[in-house]
Amino acid sequence: MDCCLHRQIAHITDHLFLSSAAAVSGERVCGLNITNVINCTMDIPNLHMPGIDCIQIHVDDLPNANLSLYFDSVSDKIAQIHQRGGKTLVHCVAGVRQSASLCIAYLMKYYHKTLEDAYRHVKQKRLVIHPNFSFWSQLIQYERRIFRIEVDSG
Repeated sequence: MDCCLHRQIAHITDHLFLSSAAAVSGERVCGLNITNVINCTMDIPNLHMPGIDCIQIHVDDLPNANLSLYFDSVSDKIAQIHQRGGKTLVHCVAGVRQSASLCIAYLMKYYHKTLEDAYRHVKQKRLVIHPNFSFWSQLIQYERRIFRIEVDSG
């Protein structure tokens, strides 16, 4: 992975950012006026800084990991933070799979983007994203649920 892309903090919206864990530093978070960090790693510790609220979601990048359990709660949390005037950074180890998938779910739920449009939007902002097959399948199911898409069984 390109070192510059690895350390990039991508602006997904005016209040949502996406990055790898390596890009997260107190100086960069403060410089972007980020108020909340969502850490989607198994064992990388949260950033501890006054005025920065952090939550950790323990989901590994494995085919059997159920990231969809967090699509609504994380999306709602990002929306609540935005309503209060805050900004959120979502990161995982590489900023490629878990965190990207959660950002896509947020855009689907709160910006009413299709999965394809949400993916393209995030991909345009952070070129290295690549949800694994399982996360992609979970996002398809999420799209069907939130947009009430019926699956043709015929």
